[in-house]
Amino acid sequence: MTNHSETTGPFGNDDITGHGPSTGPADHTAQVTLRTPAELADALPYLLGYRPEDSMVLVALHDRGGKGRFGGRARLGIPANEEDWEAAARQLARGLVTGSERRGARPEGMVAYVCQEPGPGESGREVKQRLTRLAQLMRTECGSLDVPVVEALCVSDGRFWSYCCPVKGCCPEDGSPMGLPGTSVLAAAATYAGLQVRGTLKELRARLQPWESAAALDQEIALDAAGMSLVPRILDETTREQVAQETLVLAERIIRRFAAAAPVSGTHPADVRDDGLLDADEAATLILGLQDRTTRDRAAAWMEGDVAGPALRLWRALARRCVGPYSEHAAAPLTLAGWVAWSTGDELEAREALAMALGADPDYLFARLLHQACNEGLDPEAVRRCLRAQDTQDKQDAPVRAARQTSPAPRQAPAESTRNPDPAPLTPADGPAPGPRPAGQRRRRTRGADSDDHRPTARTKADRRGPAGSRPRSTAPGTARPGLRAGSTRRTRTTGPGDTATGGAPSEGGRPRAEGDG
Repeated sequence: MTNHSETTGPFGNDDITGHGPSTGPADHTAQVTLRTPAELADALPYLLGYRPEDSMVLVALHDRGGKGRFGGRARLGIPANEEDWEAAARQLARGLVTGSERRGARPEGMVAYVCQEPGPGESGREVKQRLTRLAQLMRTECGSLDVPVVEALCVSDGRFWSYCCPVKGCCPEDGSPMGLPGTSVLAAAATYAGLQVRGTLKELRARLQPWESAAALDQEIALDAAGMSLVPRILDETTREQVAQETLVLAERIIRRFAAAAPVSGTHPADVRDDGLLDADEAATLILGLQDRTTRDRAAAWMEGDVAGPALRLWRALARRCVGPYSEHAAAPLTLAGWVAWSTGDELEAREALAMALGADPDYLFARLLHQACNEGLDPEAVRRCLRAQDTQDKQDAPVRAARQTSPAPRQAPAESTRNPDPAPLTPADGPAPGPRPAGQRRRRTRGADSDDHRPTARTKADRRGPAGSRPRSTAPGTARPGLRAGSTRRTRTTGPGDTATGGAPSEGGRPRAEGDG
């Protein structure tokens, strides 16, 4: 195969995380030269940190002394509807170029990839032909921004094809086989640098997705029971702080339990071990307790040092327990998982966890802010400083809170105190008054025109019934479930963590942006 798309450049951490070009000394970076489409195809998993599936990818190239250097990279899933291809290609190209310009390094070129496995009865060659138009759209959109695509590749069924080879008959019609994983020069350089490819995004997301096993029913019943007892206490200002303390104490105890557990090899066995260390009632109590914004923000302080790893495992395990009608409640543990991953340098898991949090609740402000900051390559240290200061203040205020709990406030507070309560401490995701979402609640969204930060009201899913033999979930006759008004079957949703006050216009309901924007 001809060297019709030679690309040379150093291989370092900046080329893996999606940041712009490194400005550090050259002697700290291994130099790897990529001269052929085969080498570029082999490089893709190392550039992204995972093996992309069903993806359209752009990788920026920067010129340094006549040699190309990898810069930022961006990925989007291939739209199922071909009518959406043009818009997706435009979003991908403009997002990457704009992100690169924002960091002061406009790319001089691009490498484009389309990756998709064959469908039933389809060959890799047919995939290449079917995606030809998408690859051309990516080239056209980059060209409209004066950034030429120097190579466009299709990767499918263990083979690759070039859309840019100028020599007729150079590239086999059935494609060229990909090299064995880990056998290239680039793979050797990555291994030497301590970098590794982490499988596929599907495997990463599986660690954060709700259970679909038989155990999900028991967890749903536990969530119902926890909601019945906890939601009224969280909504009551006289007991809300006590619930917060109970939630944080329980979380800290489980984090210590996770830290003391014997290590196992493999992500799936590790997740199974963690699931076994957390019972359904504990998980339900934590999930409901973390719906309070201030409690969630205080838990976010477990973000560094020896506690970060076990905390991340706990947030993953809680996300897996947000089953059935409690799927929206996963926004809190998913956001915490994304934050801890980002704080500890794992931008790949951070982006996926935060994107999934926005999928669970598109209005979740904390997740939206963190997702944008992570995609823009900002330094998480500013958020860490804020959370450290908040954690210090919480420890100083602990004796005052304890005294208040032992000396209950009078039943009827003065009117002025009711109108002007003490404000909650400012946090990175500061929003209006926190509060949990009543147990098992679903919501109905409406679209407004004035603001993207108001929340819609919601209806509950009434009278859920489990299979025969499950524990009853209904309350005693004449007793309303949490969040239900007396004499009504309608439940009004309270303001959730990271949200703003209920109003007539919901937030932006679109899906998250592309991973890594330059």
